[in-house]
Amino acid sequence: MDWVTAIPPSGDRSYNSFLVIVDRYSKAPIFLPCHKDDTAMDIALLLWSRVISHTGLFKNIISDRDPKFTSELWTNLHRLIRTKLSFSTAYHSQTNELAERMIQTLEHIIRRFCAYLLQFKYSDGFTHDWCTLIPALELEYKT
Repeated sequence: MDWVTAIPPSGDRSYNSFLVIVDRYSKAPIFLPCHKDDTAMDIALLLWSRVISHTGLFKNIISDRDPKFTSELWTNLHRLIRTKLSFSTAYHSQTNELAERMIQTLEHIIRRFCAYLLQFKYSDGFTHDWCTLIPALELEYKT
């Protein structure tokens, strides 16, 4: 689990980042639009409503040492649902290699998409939000 940040705002809610979750066994990604300033509680609720309620509980979660993931709320939540919470070592991305590699690719695609859209200055009335690409990106990675 890791973040893609520093991207242009997108969607009605002005998402400015997204959370990348990769199933270690199937390699299937889940991309969740969010805000950089979301709290640990916001992320926990997002995971519950968009992921856990559909896929079931995780056995293990590997993430970086983002304060949201090391907070007391987050660790207590994982203790409650009996999920093992592991943290990658700083500057040692191999621990979370699947998510890191996927993030590099996604950032590249989204940045190119945003640059492409700026050429047309939104003149055709079509929504040019990167968050509309997320279902297509998930499907592409899964097939």
